Amino acid sequence: MLIIGCDFHTRYQQNRHGQRRDRRVARGATIGSRERRGHAFYRSLQSSQERVRVGIEATGPIHWFERLLAELGHELWIGDSAKIRASEVRKQKTDERDAQLILDLLLAKRFPKIWVPHRPNATSVSCFGTVISSCACAPCWATSSTFWP
Repeated sequence: MLIIGCDFHTRYQQNRHGQRRDRRVARGATIGSRERRGHAFYRSLQSSQERVRVGIEATGPIHWFERLLAELGHELWIGDSAKIRASEVRKQKTDERDAQLILDLLLAKRFPKIWVPHRPNATSVSCFGTVISSCACAPCWATSSTFWP
């Protein structure tokens, strides 16, 4: 299994990757998040016939990233940012160190994974929206289009 520790930002990612069986760590790379290089990197892993697990801190808008990894059949683990940060002894923080720390926690099986609900498909969202909007006691936020990301 290929394990990737990813320090995810809106415009770029800092990655470190290693193997579960031998704990060998490869040098990471900085790749653009929404660029073709970012998509190409994860698509190239799909052809290796090896399972891939990507670990990231809980952060801002990552819906496109979740969809990409799900499309490719890769596993995404989202971790508790505060617990990840607390596990680092050194106070100086850089993107490379954050990616390495996430990878180390994943390899050591100490990654503080949080529960994330699965995103429903469009059909169930539209059915849910219909049921909610037909209810007289529906709060205004439940019927708004921003309810589901």
